[in-house]
Amino acid sequence: MDKEILTNRQAFHEYHILDRYEAGAVLVGTEVKSIMAGRIQLKDSYVSIKDDEVWLINAHISPYSHGNKQNHEPLRPRKLLLHRKEIEKLEKETTQKGMTLVVTAIYWKNGRIKFEIGVAKGKKLYDKRETEMRKTVERETRQQLKERLR
Repeated sequence: MDKEILTNRQAFHEYHILDRYEAGAVLVGTEVKSIMAGRIQLKDSYVSIKDDEVWLINAHISPYSHGNKQNHEPLRPRKLLLHRKEIEKLEKETTQKGMTLVVTAIYWKNGRIKFEIGVAKGKKLYDKRETEMRKTVERETRQQLKERLR
């Protein structure tokens, strides 16, 4: 990862991320400029596979402020670029094992915008509570260690 543009923290809260893939995307110029400005939202977005093609659905990229009438549609489906074998593997995992595909991060790599796709399994409510408890305990122990060092 060269320069991180966005991390989907909600994905890590809602799902167990089991595997990650790097994908390129077919974007319009105004979309690239909006993403560079950090004006992308992945709140209800997900990745779907249709006809052996991978699509990013429901990702909201705000229209570019200096874009003219050729500005892009904010919620249009965007094609993600992966190798054929990766697509087949992802398709197998989603159909047979019931996994979900979510975008976990967006970043720059060699002057191109890359999307990190996570193969995810939904967390149950008690998993979320357990994760929150673990974070709270770690935070408290760090604070206590800091107090002792003073």
